[in-house]
Amino acid sequence: MRRLWVLIPHHRFYRALLSTCLGLLSIFMLPPSLARPLTHGGFMLLALLLLVGLAAGHEASSNKVPKRANYADLFYPIIGFTVIIDQALLASGGFFGFDGAITLQGLWALFALLSAARIVHFLSLEKRVTSAVLQGAIAGYLMLGLAAGIVFNVLEDLIPGSFHAISSGISSGVLSSKIDFISLNYFAFSCLSTVGFGDIVSTNHPGEMLSVIVAVVGPLYLAVVMGLLIARVTASETSAEVEESLEEMR
Repeated sequence: MRRLWVLIPHHRFYRALLSTCLGLLSIFMLPPSLARPLTHGGFMLLALLLLVGLAAGHEASSNKVPKRANYADLFYPIIGFTVIIDQALLASGGFFGFDGAITLQGLWALFALLSAARIVHFLSLEKRVTSAVLQGAIAGYLMLGLAAGIVFNVLEDLIPGSFHAISSGISSGVLSSKIDFISLNYFAFSCLSTVGFGDIVSTNHPGEMLSVIVAVVGPLYLAVVMGLLIARVTASETSAEVEESLEEMR
């Protein structure tokens, strides 16, 4: 897996990941007849990209080889390969009558959350803040939104009616029919950004608590990543000033 990382340097990976996430969000805007097959392909591409780009572990961002294996580095590719296999089975219509939709969504939620955490880890090891690093930070935020959307879909499948969209007659307070995958992703990003338009609501305690967790994680991610990036910029400026002072002393 370390060799695979050499084929995709981490700065190129950041750009590719951001493009893939934005591509998925663009697919969500298409008509359902087109969005469904393209969504399967988009998530398959995203899983492959994450597996190649993030499964390298600490070696990806450092020349130092760890003395012993990190369990997270061993567990991550296993989850990634499982997601890819399940995604392929679901796209092909299932396996022996088992479509694996809920299993896939649960695995994807875990995989996306682990991926976002690893992106933050790799960003923390960056020495300089470049456009590629900023793209990686944005991609990590989008990964959190996609993960939240998948988690909401898992809850909706396990407990139907956990989320409902308010009908056009908002004043009447009437709830519409079962909400779909794309609408739940829209709701997830609304929670993540703490916008909360109010057109989709959770109807039970698990849905409410998940919405609160997502609303807390969104600003927390921004605070952590902004702190890391600002620290890198400050360190770079300080290093440059020290070098200039040394040059003047000479």
